[in-house]
Amino acid sequence: MTDSTPVTSRPGKRDRLVASAADLLHRNGVSATTIADIAHAADVPVGNVYYYFKTKDDLVRAVIRTQADQVGAMLGLVSALPSPAGRLKALVSQWDQMRDVVARYGCPFGTLVSELDRRDDGIDVEAAEPIQRILDWTETQFRHLTPRHARENAIALVAGVQGGALLANSMRDPSLMTGQVRHLERWIDTLAATPN
Repeated sequence: MTDSTPVTSRPGKRDRLVASAADLLHRNGVSATTIADIAHAADVPVGNVYYYFKTKDDLVRAVIRTQADQVGAMLGLVSALPSPAGRLKALVSQWDQMRDVVARYGCPFGTLVSELDRRDDGIDVEAAEPIQRILDWTETQFRHLTPRHARENAIALVAGVQGGALLANSMRDPSLMTGQVRHLERWIDTLAATPN
């Protein structure tokens, strides 16, 4: 007789390293996170890290690519909604869903961009990719909703989300993120009800 209990496979070392790095970089920042910290959190021997990533920056770049992929997946899900207003509201609600984490550590995209923006070696530009994807997608949605002011409205929405995340994090108050999301949802509804 065979055991028919399903075996859940553990993610590979590379995936565990990237996931652990993403978590630690978000919680502690790039400069305060060491390769040894990441290896320990991923349950990977420190020496094995260098098989996958030659430098800490290579690992940070993998985190950025993973974030960009996660943004792409999130945008794919909300893109399935029938109206641009519904899609935009679903997007901003993502930050409300992670309000407790945002209040404690900030937005995972915004905090990484903010820290890496101090550098000028190219990784600063790469770090902006997840937010740039959100901004571009948001502009596309606003083109269907408010064509004449699509770019300006996209910037206002993303700035509103990031500002809400910064304020919630600064005050360690998740309700500030929720309040900002609700405000943005009402603003989207107002724009949707206004003739172009």
